[in-house]
Amino acid sequence: MKEALDGVVRPVLALENQYADGDALAAHHHERGQLLYGASGAVMVRTVQGTWVMPPQRGIWIPPGVVHEVRMLGEVRTYSLYLEPEASARMPTRCEVVGITRFMRSLMCEAVELSASYDLDGRAGALMTLIQYEMKQLSVLPLSLPIPAHDLLAKRCRDFLGNPSPHDTIDQWSDALGVSRHTFTRLFRRETGMSLAAWRQQACLIVALPRLIAGERVTSVALELGYDNPAAFTTMFKRVLGTSPRNYLSLRKLEESF
Repeated sequence: MKEALDGVVRPVLALENQYADGDALAAHHHERGQLLYGASGAVMVRTVQGTWVMPPQRGIWIPPGVVHEVRMLGEVRTYSLYLEPEASARMPTRCEVVGITRFMRSLMCEAVELSASYDLDGRAGALMTLIQYEMKQLSVLPLSLPIPAHDLLAKRCRDFLGNPSPHDTIDQWSDALGVSRHTFTRLFRRETGMSLAAWRQQACLIVALPRLIAGERVTSVALELGYDNPAAFTTMFKRVLGTSPRNYLSLRKLEESF
């Protein structure tokens, strides 16, 4: 991929890639900003700042210079747009999962067919200019999970991702870190921008979503995550994503058919 970008002077470049289930890209970074769109399969992106899950038919913005690891969940076909740093300056300064409109999908499918040395003054150049305008209109989705910079707290958060539970309490976490409840609450919010309850909920969603997309039953996922019943899990899911797991997955399949 890097070789395809080296030496090409264009504000936007587009590439298409295919990956097998479980494929992983080791920690790396790009001089350009990247909008990664998954036409199929789900993708998990990790940086020192957090974890992001990109469901199928969604995208993730990765700013220039951000070191990130990528893991494929299912067979994944991606389209990527790479923006020069100057063009990236008008985009978010942190990773964000974003919605991809039908129009944007069409533009990206057209873009990957272009030569890397496309004519800036012709149709191709106009297409890439339009893409830059459309990128700024993409809506941010609540599919990120910040990881603290504080070493002990970061370890606790990563351990939680390996064994999430909706019942963890502030007292359990503060005791594990050897600090008072008040100190922990203040530290956690300062490091993540969230309360522990909100972060814990988001973490459960980040873990559950790839499994649901892979076809696991809502009941199985909910109970294995430690929810008392599927209804409690569904309530959490609706609170974050605005709809039930069943409706969310049905909508995703409908989008894939277009």
